[in-house]
Amino acid sequence: MNYSNSADLLERAKKSLAGGVSSEFRKYAHPHALFYTHAEGVYIYDVDGNKYLDFTLSQGPLILGHSHPYVLKRIQEYSEKGQLFAGQHLLELELAEKLQQYIPSAELMRFCLDGSTAVQTALRVARAKTGKQKFIRFEGHYHGWLDNVSWGLTLDTKKMGTREHAESLPWSEGIPSNTKDDFIILPWNDLDLLKKTMAEHYENVAAIITEPIMCNSGCILPKEGFLEGLREICNSYGAALIFDEVITGFRTAIGGAQTYFNVTPDLAIFAKAMASGYPISAVVGKREWMYLLEEGKVIHAGTMNSACPLIAAAIGTIEVLEEKGTHDRIFRLGQMLMNGLRTISTELGQNLLVQGLGPMFHTGFTDITIANDFRDMESYDAAKSKLFVKMMQDKGVRIIGRGLWYISAVHTEEHVEHALKVAKEVLQEME
Repeated sequence: MNYSNSADLLERAKKSLAGGVSSEFRKYAHPHALFYTHAEGVYIYDVDGNKYLDFTLSQGPLILGHSHPYVLKRIQEYSEKGQLFAGQHLLELELAEKLQQYIPSAELMRFCLDGSTAVQTALRVARAKTGKQKFIRFEGHYHGWLDNVSWGLTLDTKKMGTREHAESLPWSEGIPSNTKDDFIILPWNDLDLLKKTMAEHYENVAAIITEPIMCNSGCILPKEGFLEGLREICNSYGAALIFDEVITGFRTAIGGAQTYFNVTPDLAIFAKAMASGYPISAVVGKREWMYLLEEGKVIHAGTMNSACPLIAAAIGTIEVLEEKGTHDRIFRLGQMLMNGLRTISTELGQNLLVQGLGPMFHTGFTDITIANDFRDMESYDAAKSKLFVKMMQDKGVRIIGRGLWYISAVHTEEHVEHALKVAKEVLQEME
């Protein structure tokens, strides 16, 4: 493919945008940051006229594909009534009631603009209710880019310490070193180690926060009984169990992974697929925790929260997801694609490991048969995985650079079959 127009625009953009981009990881696209012109359904087009079958779905939010007509109609109709009232409005209430209907933990909620701010709201609530200051989190789990969670995302086992005494590495320069004191970090999926750590530190631990599926790093599923174990530990010590459902929410089910796994947290964060790419998130929780927001003892604010177009986008998205069989289709197509990739890899003698649930999954090259935590991912051949993503893109199939795939409600079997055809060509060429 030709990327010359994007290259020219990137040079122009560097004169006004830092690095030419508005989010760090757009810099690392192949062969450089790309500029796009339009997108519809499962296809996205760049300024060089390249057309891509899209499995990135803008890092996950576009569960209904690009520019879904019903969602756009909902947004336009409601935006005509106003954009931002700095007050309450009816559709906001209707959205809250709809989320209550589907999400087990959503007795009360507040709307925010993104997952990062919703996470901080949940942590603030947990600290306020328990009177404790620390939270337990897990290596490789992403909870936003703010200081106290921008640790433990760098994979370097030589510097990460032992499993029992994990050393957390900062994700960026400029992070205050004292924010490391806010948490205890552990490898994921190790219930015995978690029990031991909690027994030693419970007097200081306000919450345990986790992605219910480790989507951001390897799309690793929880071991059987792990989430249930977290629930029992938090019950025993009076700590908050917080599910970061930014990715799993609305994708595993409208009610999120807590519905899928039948484990109800005390607090949860929803974003991404909630509104088809429009910037809205929700922190939801049981009344026994959320009353602190209700009574104003914990402050949560935001001028742009619950803006009319954002609420309309969320309502429209959920109304489409409510259509019978939608999630069954997403799961079926995702699993069809996962199984097809496994079959092709086996036939060609490639060590491609495919992990995930179906609506989202990860591909990477490794000789291990399963990854259970972040440290296991050091066995992946990063260069080979990067080459696979690059070659797929050059043949018109777009997946996230770290090997993550998303399925939308508008993908079809034909799209899956085409992706498998291209993947087979790529894996043959990589032999």
